[in-house]
Amino acid sequence: MAKREKNRPIEIGDAVVQPGQRVNVTLPVADLYTSTSLGMPVHVVCGKRPGPVMFVSAAVHGDELNGVEIVRRLLKLKLLKSVRGTLLAVPIVNVHGFLDQSRYLPDRRDLNRSFPGSAKGSIAARLAHRFSTEIVAKADYGIDLHTGAINRANLPQVRANIDNRATLDFAKAFGAPVVIDADIRDGSLRGYAAELGMPVLIYEAGEALRFDEMGIRAGLRGILDVMRHIGMLPPPKKPRSVSSVLARNTRWVRAPASGIVTNKAHLGDRIGEGKRLATISDPLGDEELHVTAPFDGIVIGRTNLPLAHEGDALFHLASFTNVPKAEDAVETFAQEYTAPPPLAVGNKG
Repeated sequence: MAKREKNRPIEIGDAVVQPGQRVNVTLPVADLYTSTSLGMPVHVVCGKRPGPVMFVSAAVHGDELNGVEIVRRLLKLKLLKSVRGTLLAVPIVNVHGFLDQSRYLPDRRDLNRSFPGSAKGSIAARLAHRFSTEIVAKADYGIDLHTGAINRANLPQVRANIDNRATLDFAKAFGAPVVIDADIRDGSLRGYAAELGMPVLIYEAGEALRFDEMGIRAGLRGILDVMRHIGMLPPPKKPRSVSSVLARNTRWVRAPASGIVTNKAHLGDRIGEGKRLATISDPLGDEELHVTAPFDGIVIGRTNLPLAHEGDALFHLASFTNVPKAEDAVETFAQEYTAPPPLAVGNKG
């Protein structure tokens, strides 16, 4: 009888993780001026049998917390005992920003504009370099978890280069209601991965400094479905009901005047061209102005603040070839994830 092929060990930092092992690794990031050291936590799940290497990362922006909870719940699942290949789970990439509850690093740089970084550069460049060389360079796939900014919420969505067939299939497997054809930004993690020819998804849901239960549950399920899609986990017993729709164009609708914002559209709402998204009025109630949709689309992002200055971003709209189909996808998704989970996390994948 032929022997089963074994997975290969993987070296992360100073640790060599053997097939069948789960190991916590701390990657040194920086020595602080308090004479203490800062490290990036990594959990390595090296399966017994061969398969792809995939990283899941969160808190590249230190105030985006949903992904941290998604990774925590992922690592509690018994299903990971069946992993083929290797999972690199990094719940907190920007450890500086996470401690300060800030999007940025102490040098006020955006880590997601600093890749692939440099071993001798700024704090941002060094952190990006550490993550690039120790995690990204050793993976075949990646999922990077994000939220909206402070006081801005995002409908669960995946952002990817959908002109690349492998990346598109990867994105659809995640099962978010909306997949956005997003431009690659210079210095971004996704841009660096693209240079390496690696499919990487950005998952966005909720807002900074808050947990969003729907976004967390959908993100966890999406990661598991991607792992099944690429052969890291056994196929599902039951197919999903959510089918993603593609959006090639999105646009922020901005405040035409300063004032108090009321009667706001909700995430996932379909708004017809020319229809009202919100009302802006002055504090005395003498003036009222309607904010209207420039095209027929779905609200995928919005501000949660009731106050706006002229020019502030209020609503993020996505346009679709078939808007009714997109509306149905969002409604089906909402129905699936507003119901309570049948079992506690950790019992079942």
